[in-house]
Formats: sequence, C-alpha cells, structure tokens
Amino acid sequence: MLPTHGRYDYAPWQGRTPYAWPGGAALAVYLGVNLEHFAFGEGLGAELAPGGPQPDVLNFAWRDYGNRVGAWRLLALLDELRLPATVLVNSAMYDYAPQLLAAHRARGDEIAGHGRTNSERQSILPEAEEAALIAESSAAIRKHEGIAPAGWLSPWIAESRVTPDLLAEAGYRYSMNWCADDAPVWMTTRAGKLLAMPYPQEVNDIPSVVGRKDGAADFADMILDDFHERLAQVADGLPQVMGIALHPYIIGQPHRMRHLRRALTEIAAHRDQVWITTAGGIFEHVAALPPGVVPGSEWAT
Repeated sequence: MLPTHGRYDYAPWQGRTPYAWPGGAALAVYLGVNLEHFAFGEGLGAELAPGGPQPDVLNFAWRDYGNRVGAWRLLALLDELRLPATVLVNSAMYDYAPQLLAAHRARGDEIAGHGRTNSERQSILPEAEEAALIAESSAAIRKHEGIAPAGWLSPWIAESRVTPDLLAEAGYRYSMNWCADDAPVWMTTRAGKLLAMPYPQEVNDIPSVVGRKDGAADFADMILDDFHERLAQVADGLPQVMGIALHPYIIGQPHRMRHLRRALTEIAAHRDQVWITTAGGIFEHVAALPPGVVPGSEWAT
C-alpha cells in the first residue's frame, strides 16, 4: 500500500450526484486575486529573470509594481465589468498598502487568508509555529474586515501534514490548496470537515506566464478555451467550478491587461448562463446541500 493523506476518498467524476448552482447554472466562475507583499533582500518570490545576489532589486521591484500600479488597473477592470473577486491577502498588505485593501473592501469583495507574506512557506515550520502564522494572518483580516475569513490559500500552496487540521481548528471553512477536482469536495480533519475548493494551477498567470513563458494572448486564450469547454461539458448535469488565478504584478502589466479584458468581457457576457461569484459564495451554497450530494459529505464530520 502506498502512503496516503487520508483526507478524502477517491470519487470518480462519472456517477456523482448532479446538483445546480444558484439560478440553475451548472458552471460557477470566480476570480482569485492574489495580493502579496515580499521581504526586501531575503526570502522567496517569483522571478521575472534569474535573480542575482540579494538584494535582488529587479525582481523585488517587479513584484511591487503589482501593488503600486497593476492591482489598481485590475480593480478598474473588475468595476467596469461588474465582476466580484475573492482577494487572497498576505496579511502584511494591511500595513504596506492599506488603501488597496480598502478599495476591495468598498466593492464588497471576499477577503481570504493567504498567510503573512509570500516570502515564506508555512510547510517547513513546526506545528506550533505554523498555527501561530495562521492565527496572526487571520487576526489581521478580522481586525480590518470585521469578520473572520472563511477561506485559505497557503503561500506557495505549501502544506505540512497537519495544515488542514490547523485551518479547521482556526475556524476556516474551506481551503484552496488541494487542486485535485473540478468541483468542491469535503475533506476530513481532526477538527471536523473542511471543503477543498477548486483553485486553478493551469488557468493561473504564475505557472502560465512565469513558468511556461506563455504570452499575454496565449493566457487569455487559455482562459476562454477553459471557459467554453466547461460550458460544453456541464451539459452532463454535473456542476463545475472554474477559478481564474491572477497576480497583479503579472496580469497588471498593460500588454497583459488588454488581453485579460478580452477574456473577462466574453465571460461576463455569459452571466445569464453561469454563476459569477466568489469562492466564499460557492462554499455557502455547497454547505447548504444535503449530505451525500458532495463527495465526502457522507463521512466528513
């Protein structure tokens, strides 16, 4: 027997119980906007070009462009198209760029936890230190937003063996770390159930643009191909979740924004066919479904 995580059982796509999203839609679409802050001269960070010795000014400034400029361009596009967002927040952003968080708060976007900073991984920490990281990040969100976050995405999607347990113990209701499905699945933890929310590792500007070196038009085409293929697939009655992961220091560059506008405009034009929502909205809907409908709900407690 291979080692296993023990968080969920195998549930084949075929044979699942059909259910609908609000309005009878079969496809739910959400935008995951990552707002991240990085340490200067140390720690982790995506690279535009191979970094030199620290301080790596080139890559630090490129990432900081997203908070200073790119995120504001993205906000304007979301307003233009009347699109909600789930904002994945490094809690360090509240001290660094409070105006940006206030702008998302003003438009009613969902705020989800995304650690303290993407300069670190929580997976290498002892359990007590990882729990403290989750608590610190969560407390900052609760302080500024007036409500505890329901969802979590680890920086670098890094988990220890006990991360789902710690998240459930901290009051989180869903995690975006497990990208193993196209629909939500209940996971088991030592503190009860936790929903695995689909989060894209393909329709995501970091692996696409930074990892595979896709062009702006290629990434927009990927978004639209994913969207239209899913629209065709959901005719089988099985609901799907399509996430689009965006990082303002990447997608907020003008040449990429032009193509993102093309893709999101087309998706917004189908809002009568699909449910354009937030990850939190998807969680609330799934949590209200009867036991046995969503995989894992029959045994996760």
